[in-house]
Amino acid sequence: MRDMDPIARHPEADGGCSGCGSGGSCGAGQAEMQAQMQQARLETRLGHIKHQILVMSGKGGVGKSTVSANLAWTLAQQGNKVGLLDADLHGPTIPLMTGLVGARPKGDEHSIAPVSPVENLWVMSMGFLMQEANQPLIWRGPIRSTALRQLVADVEWGDLDYLIADLPPGTGDEALTVAQAMHRADGVIIVSTPQEASLSDCRKAINFAHAVGLPVVGVVENMSGFVCPHCGEETPIFSSGGAEHMAAEMEVPYLGPIPLVPEVVALSDRGQPVLGDEAPDVARAAFAAIAEEVIKRVTESASVAGEAGS
Repeated sequence: MRDMDPIARHPEADGGCSGCGSGGSCGAGQAEMQAQMQQARLETRLGHIKHQILVMSGKGGVGKSTVSANLAWTLAQQGNKVGLLDADLHGPTIPLMTGLVGARPKGDEHSIAPVSPVENLWVMSMGFLMQEANQPLIWRGPIRSTALRQLVADVEWGDLDYLIADLPPGTGDEALTVAQAMHRADGVIIVSTPQEASLSDCRKAINFAHAVGLPVVGVVENMSGFVCPHCGEETPIFSSGGAEHMAAEMEVPYLGPIPLVPEVVALSDRGQPVLGDEAPDVARAAFAAIAEEVIKRVTESASVAGEAGS
C-alpha cells in the first residue's frame, strides 16, 4: 500500500495463473477470500465513524476539493474529530490544500496511518503514496477500485465524528466504488457552479446518489458571484442562483452559496483553510454557514434513523 506502482498490472488482466491447469480458479478463490477479508476490515473501520459524507460534482473544476477541505477544517476547528479522504486518484489536490505536499504516512502491511496537519484532522490521499508529485497513475478500472477500497479499509481512521470523502468528478467507477464501500453514509454533498453547463452534470450526480441509495445532504453553489477585493462589490460573472433553482427543481436541499474570492485561491494554494484572519469575512461566513447546515442535516437524519430503528 505504501509503495504504489503507477503502472502496476492487475492480476485479472492476465486471466489468472497459467501454469497449474486450473483455469485461474485457485486465483479466483483467493481473490474472493481477500475481498471478503477487506470488506470485514472496511465495515470495522467505518463502524467507528459517526458521520460519513461524500462530496461530489458532476464535472471537474467547480471547487469540490476546496469545499471538502474547508468543510473538514471547519468541523475540526469546532472540536470534532474529522477524517478527510482524497478519493481522487488521478488528480489528488487535498495534500496541497491541507499543506501536506510531500508528507509520507506511516504503516505496515496491514494498515496505514493518516497524516494529521492540525489537531482533530486526519488526511489520507493517494498523493502521499506516489514517489513523485507529477507521476501519473496509469491504472485500469479494476485496480483503481481495489486501491480506493484500500484507502478506506486499510487506513487506521480510529474513532471519528466525521469522515469527508472528496470524490473525483463524475459518476464513474471511482464514485461508484466509494459509494458502495460507504453504503451507510449520511449522504452526498454536490458542488456546482451557477451556469447551466455545470448544473446539467450536477443533475446527473443527484440522480447517481438516488440510484445508489444515498441521501443528498444538499447542493453548494460555488463561485456564486465575484467579490472585488478592493471595493467589496459582488459581480455575478458566472451568473448566480442557478444551483438553488436546480436544487428546488430536483427536490433536494440547498446548502448555500460560496462567492468567488481571490484570497480563497491563494489560501488553498498555501495549504491554509478559509477560517483565519487572512480570509475575507464573506468567504469565512459562507463556509461557516454551509458547515452549520451540513451538521444540522446529518444530525437530524441520524436522529430520525435512530428513532426509526428503535
